Amino acid sequence: MIKCAECGYENLDGLDYCDGCGAKLAAAGQTAAAESVPAASAAVTPAPAESQAAGSAMGSTVESASGMQAAEIAASEGAASQSPGSEGVTSEGATSRAPTGELKPAPSATPPPPAAAAGAPFKAKLTLTRGSDRKGHEFELEPGKNFIGRWDPDTGSFPEVDLEQDDPEAKISRKHAVIIIENGKITLDDIGSLNGTFLNRGQRLVPGTPVELHNGDEIIIGKTFLQLTVSPIS
Repeated sequence: MIKCAECGYENLDGLDYCDGCGAKLAAAGQTAAAESVPAASAAVTPAPAESQAAGSAMGSTVESASGMQAAEIAASEGAASQSPGSEGVTSEGATSRAPTGELKPAPSATPPPPAAAAGAPFKAKLTLTRGSDRKGHEFELEPGKNFIGRWDPDTGSFPEVDLEQDDPEAKISRKHAVIIIENGKITLDDIGSLNGTFLNRGQRLVPGTPVELHNGDEIIIGKTFLQLTVSPIS
């Protein structure tokens, strides 16, 4: 038998650590030498109860450390078990779970452009039909604003539909009207001209109140007549 020098517990031969307190056991020769120590030395040896308490505290610390290690291992294994296609993973082309539990598609990395930005699905132009020596002359209209008027020598600006050559009596204002192509529609608006703008030989347009145009509409500005032609883009 090997007697523990710490708690006095009798251990079987061949053990390296005490079954009572977990302390390192001395060899058989060292045990005999320890037993021959005078009583004064033995007096400072901890009581078996104190050694057992210390061993219990050390065992609790070891168990706590082991529990923490087990929790960390379990957490790491759980994280590793999630694959890119698992629930809750949101990536391009994957799905994410909504709070209600329903699957919804992940947002696209690049949203499609709005329909307005794609441009008009048609081409439009104005053709001089009356009141000008340039009868048959065409003005191509572009998406956005197309001003109708005359060249302004003070600012050097040219309207998109320049009728300077077609208005010898100056019946047309420098900035007379505007045609706007936007959101798949064509509108006409008088912008405060002196002699007014007329559509299909009807009443004078109210400035600041756009009206929608359609293929074949006739616009009268001063003594100049223009016809709108709209053709779809194939």
